[in-house]
Amino acid sequence: VQLQAYGGGLVQAGGSLRLSCAASGSTFSMQDMAWFRQAPGKEREFAAAIRKSGGGPYYGDSVKGRFTISRDNSKNMVYLQMNSLEPEDTAVYYCAAHPNRIALSAVRFSRSYAYWGQGTQVTVSS
Repeated sequence: VQLQAYGGGLVQAGGSLRLSCAASGSTFSMQDMAWFRQAPGKEREFAAAIRKSGGGPYYGDSVKGRFTISRDNSKNMVYLQMNSLEPEDTAVYYCAAHPNRIALSAVRFSRSYAYWGQGTQVTVSS
């Protein structure tokens, strides 16, 4: 399974970006898909997750109310709409996927996901 994330870039504070992630190379669709981010010198942080069916979406506290995760199951795509961006949102954003349903208590942990994309850089200028 390969995950390809794209859509990052440079944006001013208060602006918006939409990230996309395509899953390919498998005949089954991923049950759980998520976005994480990692800023320089910091640990990877949970941003949002969405299930194929039933439950969620789920958001990290730092993005709740500003980011929206969505998916197109027919295309094995997941999206992250990011609004009201802040300089603190600057990071490499990674999409992640898992073929089986992850326990609710574990959705926010990167180790729960089997597949990862290469990351796309998001830079928010002040």
